Amino acid sequence: MVVLCFTPFIDPPLALLLGFIVAQTIGNPFKQLNSKATQLLLKICVVGLGFGMNLQQAMQAGKEGFVFTICTIALTLVAGFFIGKWLNVDKKTSFLISSGTSICGGSAIAAVSPIVEANEKQISVALGAVFVLNSVALMLFPWLGNLLGMNQHDFGLWSAIAIHDTSSVVGASSKFGQEALQVATTVKLERALWIIPLSVIAAIIYKRKGKAIKIPYFIGFFIIAMCISTYLPEYKNIYDDAVLISKKGLCLTLFLIGTGLSLANLKSVGAKPFLQAIALWIIISSVSLAVILFV
Repeated sequence: MVVLCFTPFIDPPLALLLGFIVAQTIGNPFKQLNSKATQLLLKICVVGLGFGMNLQQAMQAGKEGFVFTICTIALTLVAGFFIGKWLNVDKKTSFLISSGTSICGGSAIAAVSPIVEANEKQISVALGAVFVLNSVALMLFPWLGNLLGMNQHDFGLWSAIAIHDTSSVVGASSKFGQEALQVATTVKLERALWIIPLSVIAAIIYKRKGKAIKIPYFIGFFIIAMCISTYLPEYKNIYDDAVLISKKGLCLTLFLIGTGLSLANLKSVGAKPFLQAIALWIIISSVSLAVILFV
């Protein structure tokens, strides 16, 4: 099954679905290693995709998305606070869901959870809610983008703002086109840097001194890859191979993520946290889409 991920017949959404089917039928024999493997593979694949991007174009895309990023992060965190309070969701679980929705899904949740001293149940509920919506977005967004007649630039920007995890952003945008992939990856990784101020805010709110902040260092390697491909264009054939391998690696990553999604995980999310996650996702998706299309 893993070998299929490296064939031309499997794209990211299908890889995720296959992983889910495997989890429900034969189970996942490497459940303990799944999380670490997917995180490492995702970082390597994102860096590899950097070899297919131009630095000047990426900087322009990042500049366009900067103010948009700040506004949508603030909107999501504030809305998450009030929705969580209204639904009477546990304070820490609510903050984790809001953090994951506003920035970069599981990475943001993993970064702030030790700072707020969230327990395993709170973390798993937040991750479960965000992960389910990621899976839906990976399949739904390309279809909606085509239905709405979005161009690649706008779709890439929308994906980066409205889809939680980097893996799903890359998967959805790569299915839409190369320009969409470049815009989405650049804006999403810029957005991921906001993990740092979010972690500081979390430390202040929950008064947790001395807790280490996890900085997404792989973003630096992604930028280096873009610089190499931009200023050493004579090795384009090598870069093209690196990008192709990275895209296939992304399929494998999503397959492994799918194998970690069980029906038990879905049930553990619970109704209220899941409703909060859905409400936040609808807000950020619809508001960002309206701004992109009509402003």
